[in-house]
Parts: sequence; C-alpha cells; structure tokens
Amino acid sequence: MWTGISLGVAVLSLAAQAAAQVSRPSVDAPAAQPAASPGPEFRDPKTGQIWTPENVGRDKGPVKPEDRAFDPRAQAVAIKGVVEQHAESKFVANIPVTAGPTVPLVEIDNPSLRAIVGARWQVVMYLNNNSATTQSPVINCVFTNGGRKVEETRVLVPATSSGSRVALTLHGPRSEIFVDLATCRVTQP
Repeated sequence: MWTGISLGVAVLSLAAQAAAQVSRPSVDAPAAQPAASPGPEFRDPKTGQIWTPENVGRDKGPVKPEDRAFDPRAQAVAIKGVVEQHAESKFVANIPVTAGPTVPLVEIDNPSLRAIVGARWQVVMYLNNNSATTQSPVINCVFTNGGRKVEETRVLVPATSSGSRVALTLHGPRSEIFVDLATCRVTQP
C-alpha cells in the first residue's frame, strides 16, 4: 500500500518539475482577411455599371467626408485597465496526456480572430489540457491595431479535466473599433 502512495507522490513531483521547465508561448490570431476581389473589374448587379481601378472614385467634385476610406492606422482608441471575463468551454474530444519537458500542461490551439458586426471582436480557439490533472486555466489576450494596444483581457476558463480538448470563445472590444491582431497566452497554470 505504501508503495502505491509513494509512486503517486513521485509521479506528481515529476509532473510539477516538468511543468516548471516548459515556457508559455503566446499565440497570434490575425484578423480574418476579406474575400479576394473579383478581378480588375466588377459589374454592379443592380445598376449594370462596370467599375475598374480607373473609374472608381472619379465623381465630379471633392470626395465628401462620409465617402472617404477609413484609415485604421489613424484610430487612437485604447481601453484602460484589464477586462476580466469568464469563458464558457465546450468539450470537443479526449486527447492523450503528453505534458512533459517539451509539452506544456495547457496549450492554445488554432486561434482565429473575427469581428461580429454590431457586437464584439471574438477569438475562437481550442484549449488542450495535456496534463494528468484537472486544470483551471487563465488566458491573457491583447487586442492590437497596428502594434498599438486596444484592449487587454484576462479570461478565466472553467475547470478542464485531464486529457480534454475544449472550444472557447473570448470577447474583445466592440467591433466598431478596428483590431488587426489578438495575441493570447496561457498565464496559469
């Protein structure tokens, strides 16, 4: 009986040492790119007008302010402080327990950034619990525009069981604020 307990303590000790050796990388989620243009010309389906690079914007007179293009680099919006949120997770699959010297206890996988019109920016991702124990991860995401911080958020993830892959949706700033990148990393465990 003591042998089983000693073995369990040794395994937990080794797992803790392995966790201390693994760095916590950050993961970037660039904003989704718009669909490719249909080519050098486009026919307006309602008016039949054919638009080309030579005739777009060639109206008579100066361009009105409401018709000018939005320059995202000119935006100077920064939300102060750190926004804290509780994420909901959805179990996706069982994964092998692989945490060790080169594999972190918990890792982010396949993040994607998108804007929900009239709502908020979202980062959709998977989170893998590679450890042999239940973890309650904390994720930090920084939403930026041209390298300038727009918003930082701290996300508390519900307890995730050993060897589980879960899906998460994290929320960022309002979609009216331009964001081109979200950098996320696991800060706990």
